[in-house]
Amino acid sequence: MDGIIIINKPKNCTSHDIVGKAKKILNEKVGHTGTLDPNATGVLPLLIGKGTQISKYIINHDKTYEAVLQLGEKTDTADVEGEVIETKPVASKCFEATFIEQTLKALEGEQEQVPPMYSAIKVNGKKLYEYARKGEKVEIEPRKIEIYSLKLININEADKQIEFRVSCSKGTYIRTLCENIAEKLGTVGYMKELKRTQVGEFKIEDSISIDTAQSKYKET
Repeated sequence: MDGIIIINKPKNCTSHDIVGKAKKILNEKVGHTGTLDPNATGVLPLLIGKGTQISKYIINHDKTYEAVLQLGEKTDTADVEGEVIETKPVASKCFEATFIEQTLKALEGEQEQVPPMYSAIKVNGKKLYEYARKGEKVEIEPRKIEIYSLKLININEADKQIEFRVSCSKGTYIRTLCENIAEKLGTVGYMKELKRTQVGEFKIEDSISIDTAQSKYKET
């Protein structure tokens, strides 16, 4: 079998885990086009057989995410997996739709973004998270990205959470974006939830679970 299967990755597994399962199901060479964190869900295109040859074309695609930003706390990993390292009050203004929408609009456009320390980017042959786990400091070069649009989806004042949708270029870290949004709102925050809804032309409506893939392709 050669081609592309769009998987809807569940929580609590890595992209590598999904690739491994697909290899067993299909008995073919399998690759993916962009890692999702274990806690993230959503669109994970798998390249099957000769389909792996087009990886370099798909990996550069723009992406769309839906994220939940937790306000008032900052973690060392910038997501829900980390330890809280700072707390800060959250003003009532942070839950006014107009103020949030203005803040999101101001973050659209081309910009430089510093990747989070807990990421797989390599510096001097080592991944950043390897430095972070040892408490070692390393200089991180900013990367050029573009935020095409940032739209407010929901406000949950009781839990101090904001949900938003972002369309962005390759290489954009939503964890860093969450911290930037919180800072612009006058507080701190971290990424509590993340769902990738689109990679290029591949949409979550066209995806299937890895369990469905197993029942569909196991015998073919």
